[in-house]
Amino acid sequence: MARRRGLRRLAVLLLAVALVAGGIYAAVFFVQRSETLVSERCTAEAGGRTAELAPDQALHASLITAVAVRRGLPARAASIALATAMQESKLRNIDHGDQAGPDSRGLFQQRPSQGWGTEAQVMDPYYAANAFYDALVKIPGYETLEITDAAQRVQRSAFPTAYAQHEDMGRSFASGLTGQTPEAVQCTLRSVDEAGDPAELAAELERAYGPLGAAVDGLTVTVPAGGSQAWSVAQWAVANAKGMAVVRVDVAGRSWTRENQAGWADSPGTDGEVRITVAPAD
Repeated sequence: MARRRGLRRLAVLLLAVALVAGGIYAAVFFVQRSETLVSERCTAEAGGRTAELAPDQALHASLITAVAVRRGLPARAASIALATAMQESKLRNIDHGDQAGPDSRGLFQQRPSQGWGTEAQVMDPYYAANAFYDALVKIPGYETLEITDAAQRVQRSAFPTAYAQHEDMGRSFASGLTGQTPEAVQCTLRSVDEAGDPAELAAELERAYGPLGAAVDGLTVTVPAGGSQAWSVAQWAVANAKGMAVVRVDVAGRSWTRENQAGWADSPGTDGEVRITVAPAD
């Protein structure tokens, strides 16, 4: 009887070990295969610097930079704007202020009471970015000022040196998103869970950059562009890939694809155009 109980205990122990081992194997397999554990992020590498943003932050960075490109401003202006918005709002379009500025709103925490516009206006990212640049370009020699000095002259913050901590991020993303540095911007994203809308993407592109002559053909938006403008548009598309369900961007013989987490790769695409492809409906 005692021997039988011992065998029974041994069988139970072996079964428990097998279940634990199976659980560990299943967990490892899940980690290796499942995209639910992918950390979504966007990076920009330029001038020996690398910076990282969450996809929603990268979207706003691309918008702010596109406005600078549309206005014909140098990459330095975008660097200053990005560092400012990161300090003021973490590059998120927030609808509240703080003790120092209870009526502050938006990407740049602009205050309606200080003449920046109405609350609705400063909550519009395009309006807010243009308002920032309107003030920036009035500063003589802003292009040669330290980023934190230029930002402070626009914002008049209670923490004038705080912008300095975001200078590398501002420079890296501005360099890529203006097209000054090709292949600088790369986003690691999960697979698309809904279809993209190429017409909406084309409209958003032209809202950011102005008339581009974007053409929609099926799931692809084609933009005639070359040089730095092409790379600006292409990297804007990468930065907007999560929200716009972009799965592929082709420019100047190079491509970014959602499934390739290694970055940009060779592409059969031709010079003189950017091709942005969105996900199909299931």
